[in-house]
Amino acid sequence: MSWLVLVLSGVLEAVWATAMDRSEGFTRLWPTVVFAVTCVASMAGLAFAMRELPLGTSYAVWVGIGTVLTVAYAMLTGAEPVSLLRILFLAGIIGCVVGLKAIH
Repeated sequence: MSWLVLVLSGVLEAVWATAMDRSEGFTRLWPTVVFAVTCVASMAGLAFAMRELPLGTSYAVWVGIGTVLTVAYAMLTGAEPVSLLRILFLAGIIGCVVGLKAIH
């Protein structure tokens, strides 16, 4: 259960990071609301997962998932350029996250 909650919390991290960007310095209401709600939910999920999983593993997986999804979304929407190197480095992060799960 902790791993599922951790993965979902990582997804929410990507949502709040994107919402924070879209809030334009917290001057736009709805992106700011989405940021606040998903940030709290993401942190709560991380805290829940850390009851059973080690701190370092939990945090690395949470950040890794959030990072990959945030960058992938930015590339898909054209906000960031797509390149082979970016894709390879993101694949490396995914591999590291999978490796942390495999050894736990």
